[in-house]
Amino acid sequence: MCEVARELLQPPHRVSRVIARPFTGASGAYVRTPHRHDYSVLPPKDLLLPSLQESGVRVESIGKIYDLYAGVGIDHTHPSKNNAEGMAKLDEVYAAARDRQLVLLNLVDFDMLWGHRNDPEGMRDGLEAFDRWLGGFLPRLRDGDLLLLTADHGNDPTTPGTDHSRETVPLLACLGGLDEGPDLGTQQGFMDVAATLADFFGAPAPRHGTSFLARLTERRTT
Repeated sequence: MCEVARELLQPPHRVSRVIARPFTGASGAYVRTPHRHDYSVLPPKDLLLPSLQESGVRVESIGKIYDLYAGVGIDHTHPSKNNAEGMAKLDEVYAAARDRQLVLLNLVDFDMLWGHRNDPEGMRDGLEAFDRWLGGFLPRLRDGDLLLLTADHGNDPTTPGTDHSRETVPLLACLGGLDEGPDLGTQQGFMDVAATLADFFGAPAPRHGTSFLARLTERRTT
């Protein structure tokens, strides 16, 4: 059905994704399964990821990211069904990572299980589990490596309804070997993250966005 919908949704009504999202359970008590699949349109040619590839950067993804971009700009993908699998896979991929490599991880449970399903207790437990994992990952971050933590949209589990909430998303940045970084304040949008990644890898700057990489290194050199 989703493949038929994808064929039908052509311009001028071309939505970016058709999502095959299976459920189990009875009416009124459905539960999402991890076996989703996205049918995405090809992204614009000036996307950051192909630009990074052309600059000699290897791009790997973990989770549903490959589907979101229809595979464009991604050299290799690692499926994961939940947060735990995603974090474990990042440990594995990062340990084997070489220079000039970007690894993208999506932790789907925050969105799928707790945000959309209005489960604040689950969100709390998930954040605590991630925090414990992050506490073990940070000491392994190699000098000069850049770690960015952010979200693609708000998803407050206490907001009535199951749509994306309009809260501002977090942005945390850590440069390996730097004990403390500056307060980045509020950025313009995701274009600043793209500009920062391009700056970090020495790739051509995107059309929009301002890199905050220099701000992360200010205290390191003073």
